[in-house]
Amino acid sequence: MATHVITGAGSGIGAALARELLARGDELWLWARDAGRAKELRERFEGARTLVGDLAEPERLSWALGHQAPPDRIDGLVHCAGVVELAEIGELTPKVWQSVLAANLVAPAELTRLLLPQLRVAKGRVVFVNSGAGLSANPRWGAYAASKHGLRALADALRGEERANGVGVTTVYPGRTATPMQRKVHRQEGRDYDPERWMSPESVAATVLLALDLPRDAEVTDLQVRPVG
Repeated sequence: MATHVITGAGSGIGAALARELLARGDELWLWARDAGRAKELRERFEGARTLVGDLAEPERLSWALGHQAPPDRIDGLVHCAGVVELAEIGELTPKVWQSVLAANLVAPAELTRLLLPQLRVAKGRVVFVNSGAGLSANPRWGAYAASKHGLRALADALRGEERANGVGVTTVYPGRTATPMQRKVHRQEGRDYDPERWMSPESVAATVLLALDLPRDAEVTDLQVRPVG
C-alpha cells in the first residue's frame, strides 16, 4: 500500500485522483486550507487523512506542519492545487502577482521542501500538475503562465538535485480540462462554458497515475495531455 499526499483534492483533477487511489486501497493524506475544509474532505473521501495549511500563505506552512504529524514516508506527493487570474500585464497589480505566484509556485516549492525527508525514505515521486500555460504564454495569461513556467523550472531543478536520493519528479501539462477552474477561466474570457468540449479530470488523473506507478528504475519527466478534437 502506497502513501500519497495530494493538494487540490477538493475538486477537479485532485478529486478524481483521490477517488482512484482510495479505490485501490492506497493511503491518502489530503491537504486542506483550514480545519473546516479538512472535515469536508474526510467526510467526502472516507478513510483519507488530512493535513492543514493555507497554500496562499506559504511562509506559514512550516509552522502549520510542525503542529501536525505527517506520514513517516511518502511514495507520492502530487501538487494539483492552483489559482488563476486572467488580465493584461498593464492591469495586473502586485497583489495579484503575489497571490498567483504564492499559490502556484512558492507553496509547491515550500511543501516539497518540508516533505522531502519522507519522500527520500520512500524513494518517492513528486508530480507537479502544471498546464499548457507552463509551455507557452498567451495574452491575458501572463501571471498564471509565469507561475507555471516557474513551476516547470522548479521541477527540473528538483529532479537533478534529488536523483541521487532516488526521488523522481514528473511534470504533467494538461490542456483544457472540465473543472471548476475552467469554468472560471471561461467566465473571465467572456465565453460560454461547455464541459463536453474538454477533457475529463479522470483523464488527467490517469496520466498522473501513470507517473506514480512506474517501476522505480524508470522515470517520466514530462507528460503532455490534450483534449481530442
